[in-house]
Amino acid sequence: MTKLFVGNLPFTATDASLNALFAQHGKVESATLIMDRETGRPRGFGFVEMPAADAARAMQSLNGQDFEGRALKVNEAQDRPAQGARRGGSRRY
Repeated sequence: MTKLFVGNLPFTATDASLNALFAQHGKVESATLIMDRETGRPRGFGFVEMPAADAARAMQSLNGQDFEGRALKVNEAQDRPAQGARRGGSRRY
């Protein structure tokens, strides 16, 4: 399974619309928008999980393509470093 980062999403996008967009290029295991904790509104990016071959096809087809008036940025998601490993981050006790 490959996890894709999808950026520059319009704030009108939903999990369902993101799923439908990527389903045109293969089997979508999950499609999730990231929401702002304080406002509950989408933050303009999300993640889609697909089988590797489908993900490669979707990335090539959708990166830079217009979606509801915005040029999508689609690439393979990178693992985030562990919270404590951030440089310059404060520790909470």
